[in-house]
Amino acid sequence: MPPAVVNALRCSVCAEPLHPEGRSLRCVRRHSFDLAKQGYVNLLRAGVDAGTADTGEMVAARADFLATGRYDPLVKLLARVTAAAGDPEFVVDAGAGTGHYLAGVLDRVESAWGLALDVSAPALRRAAKAHPRIGAVVWNLWEPWPVADGVADVVLDVFAPRNAAEFHRVLRPGGLLAVATPGAGHLRELVSELGLLDIAGDKADRVAESLAGHFEPAGVETTRHTATLDADEVRNLVLMGPNAHHLHRDGLGDKLDALTGGVTVTIEFDVSLLRRRG
Repeated sequence: MPPAVVNALRCSVCAEPLHPEGRSLRCVRRHSFDLAKQGYVNLLRAGVDAGTADTGEMVAARADFLATGRYDPLVKLLARVTAAAGDPEFVVDAGAGTGHYLAGVLDRVESAWGLALDVSAPALRRAAKAHPRIGAVVWNLWEPWPVADGVADVVLDVFAPRNAAEFHRVLRPGGLLAVATPGAGHLRELVSELGLLDIAGDKADRVAESLAGHFEPAGVETTRHTATLDADEVRNLVLMGPNAHHLHRDGLGDKLDALTGGVTVTIEFDVSLLRRRG
């Protein structure tokens, strides 16, 4: 666990700073959290809702799909807007999953360290190894985060829950929040062909409205392209997200099994940029 990340963490029981001690993180009140051999730490405690985590199968499908580079334009966009924030030193990825996007950001922003927060331990096993400047922590984003006030220069939220109060609290004054959502045309061909859940996310104006009490809009960046996916890529794309829980609905699982050949799809993302108020 990188020291810069440990310094930003707080005990999830008493909110005191944490420090490394052997293979654990401890606070002065002796609350202790073991570091997993894969490099992440689980700060969830009794009484904190563990939420709904991505399964190992979903995480494996996501890792395989992201490795194809189909979403690289989004990685590059997030890296560019983070770099433009002015030599950021600490980036929090809220709902980081496998750490794919955060690693891409840190590859470009060599001054920064990154904290990957996610409720899925299978995802964070990968995130902890995605980049040497990432520290990975299991946590439910809807709960108050075990992170110090004002430590982040940038917070990333990529298709993840949006806890406006915690975004605001952990960002320094004037810090940047970058929220990535699917664009209006994202994967529309698969939605119609396979009968997927509605993939298109919130419009940028709704993102800004939902965060208005804590943030000022600072623009929207969009990336859009088409790609021809083979059958395995389509299967992984479906299985890495919420549709994985609905394979029996309208014969979705059978449709995936029957796929052959390629499918040309629209890949479109919006990144809403917002500045911390106050």
